[in-house]
Amino acid sequence: MEIPVYTVDAFTNLLFKGNPAAICPLMHELSDDLYQRIAAELNLSETAFITRVNPSENFTTGSRFQLRWFTPTTEINLCGHATLASAAVLFMHKKNENPKLVFETRSGDLAVTQQGEGYVMDFPLNPPTQQDPNDFRDLIKAAVGNHPIQDVYLSPQTKKLLVRLSDSCDRSVLTGLKVDPVALQRSETSGRVKGLIVTMKGSPEIQPGYDFYSRYFAPWNGIPEDPVTGRRYDSSTGHTFSLLCSAHTVLGSYWSQKLGKNKMFAHQCSSRGGELRLEVCAEGRINISGEAVTVLQGTITL
Repeated sequence: MEIPVYTVDAFTNLLFKGNPAAICPLMHELSDDLYQRIAAELNLSETAFITRVNPSENFTTGSRFQLRWFTPTTEINLCGHATLASAAVLFMHKKNENPKLVFETRSGDLAVTQQGEGYVMDFPLNPPTQQDPNDFRDLIKAAVGNHPIQDVYLSPQTKKLLVRLSDSCDRSVLTGLKVDPVALQRSETSGRVKGLIVTMKGSPEIQPGYDFYSRYFAPWNGIPEDPVTGRRYDSSTGHTFSLLCSAHTVLGSYWSQKLGKNKMFAHQCSSRGGELRLEVCAEGRINISGEAVTVLQGTITL
């Protein structure tokens, strides 16, 4: 059996930047065990498997597909950057002729629309609630040291803790953080937090005009730092997002309220970097937009 595989860098238009994912379009479904073994072998943060919903259609004509995501160790419920990468493979490599694709997933239907050079994804919004910083004192200390903070919010749905650095901090404070993943894990063992977002206000008046910056850490799930808010999963519940997307479903809600705007331009300050355009919509939804580039195309032989 031969399975096509693509490695795609999402939320970037440059090779070796953004958030990488492996994408496998399949003519037939495989066993869960085989999905997991392939994901472990490829060893990227996520491997996505696309299968047809209607057997009479193919990857060029179909508009609805089933999509599943696997980390090297488990299946997850939602991954944003691998969703964008999956759509990119269908549009770029399979020459899909539809203006919009819908993926049937464990988190419901996810729509992706091609827009110019990029792709727009429709995701559920995850509003966080304000917390007492003292409840997470050790975790905050392990993450940002003695730097001043302005807000602490928690998204119970995604188990993401958002820590906003004070507006008095320069961007170099965020980019210069040396976060020890072991220390983070040791500082939070209650299970309330499975991912940590550190964010700060941007400089929209200075080009390219980022509204906010962020970094994302999830050592509780074997991910020291996400390249582009592109991934996080809770192995106990299977709830997952990519920071790039999961974290940004939280960040988008938070910053929309704080900035008083629905459309925002975000930058992920990880070593690979990443850019996302966000639009908070009605009925608890958020559009997350970005570009993608293909790094590798090959075949898995079983």
